[in-house]
Amino acid sequence: MKKQKKQFRMPTAFTVLILLTIVVAIITQFIPAITPATAADVIMAPIDGFASAMGVALFVLILGGFLGVVMKTGALNAGITAVAKKLNGKETWMIPVLMFLISLGGTTYGMAEETIAFYALVTSTMVAAGFDSLTAASTILLGSTAGVLGSTVNPFSISASVAALNAAGIETNQTVIILVGGLSWILCYIVGVTFVLRYAHKVKGNKAASLLTSEEWAEVEKEYGGEKKPEADSVFTLRQKIVMVLFGLSFVVMIVGMVPWSSFGIHLFDHTGFLTRKNLGDWYFSELTAWFLLMGIVIGLVYGLKERDIVNSFLTGAGDLIGVALVIAVSRGVSVIMSNTGLDMYILEKASEALQGTSSLLFTGCSYVVYLLLSVLIPSSSGLATVSMPIMGPLAQNLGLVPEIMVCVLSGACALVNGITPTSGTLMGAIAICRIEYTTWVKYIWKPLAMMLVLHIVILSVGMAVL
Repeated sequence: MKKQKKQFRMPTAFTVLILLTIVVAIITQFIPAITPATAADVIMAPIDGFASAMGVALFVLILGGFLGVVMKTGALNAGITAVAKKLNGKETWMIPVLMFLISLGGTTYGMAEETIAFYALVTSTMVAAGFDSLTAASTILLGSTAGVLGSTVNPFSISASVAALNAAGIETNQTVIILVGGLSWILCYIVGVTFVLRYAHKVKGNKAASLLTSEEWAEVEKEYGGEKKPEADSVFTLRQKIVMVLFGLSFVVMIVGMVPWSSFGIHLFDHTGFLTRKNLGDWYFSELTAWFLLMGIVIGLVYGLKERDIVNSFLTGAGDLIGVALVIAVSRGVSVIMSNTGLDMYILEKASEALQGTSSLLFTGCSYVVYLLLSVLIPSSSGLATVSMPIMGPLAQNLGLVPEIMVCVLSGACALVNGITPTSGTLMGAIAICRIEYTTWVKYIWKPLAMMLVLHIVILSVGMAVL
């Protein structure tokens, strides 16, 4: 009898990230101009990364607890069933609508990490409608990518970049950024939604057409199907309807809280800091965490859950996402090593030297590649803008090119990289929630990201040559 060949299985996200940390540390040993990483740096990287990502990691845990309470009420399953009944074969309409709303959040306020809150809900809905978790994950991520890539007033990339250019003595025309960003957003949204819809039509009710492996499907069924799958004849009670209203309100307030209203001249929320000490529009992960903790308790009380049931369901929900929180934290460790050793700045300086004297077309393409690499090293768009724009902006201006386009290059590179790099805590957390292996995700997502990349470079190259 022949022995069955063992199939190769991709290491877990944790192993991949630890190995990547070690590789980066080894690279620093061969570059004299930077501080070489020590064994202690490698050992401490996950811990330092956890400290760096504490805000988002805690948010994920509390969000898990919030979802645990909602699941305990049964309102989510009943609500999904009610929606599925009303759609009655038109479930694919969810995809363009959701992608547009998420992309709108991306272009206006850089909605990326915040989307972690939606993956479990959207995956539950998509699986119940006959799609797979890849459809759910790409609906959110490609929507966010298209929006952030085409940032118009995104404070994390646009405002931070403009501020850095102004500090370097370069005035910018915001109209140019909004027009170029808006065009990029709409066109890349069309690319993304077309890709997801084509895949969704293929896999609806047909597991064989899905790119998920049998093991991944089993995990998806375990988490979002089986006992958790909504029954067709389930009753949507009044209390559950109230819970779903509060559930939806929770996310509406989250979005409102993250939009920088004052930068748009809107002062409607100037006196709304009575819950978190910060007004809506000034919220970040600490305030979001407190909000979802509060709403988890409120939903439990409104539904009539006992104190013990609220606590236990909260802890169960938080426990379900502890792996996600840890993946996010460990992924930050790579960035910490790069920053501490100076590897990120070294690469930036060498890249700027190499781009001296190039044509507008070549400069745009090459600077995009530079920013793709830098975005891996510095995942924070505002941080990348702060350190790179004082170098890349004047370089573009000295070559007689438009510095505003460099702002769009930065936004695009940050968006695309965070859709595929294992150093992105948001991505690794998202696919962990959706029960997707990293290799499966790369196999699926590289095509639409490549199309968006080419399209964006063309748009920016034309803009650089014409403006």
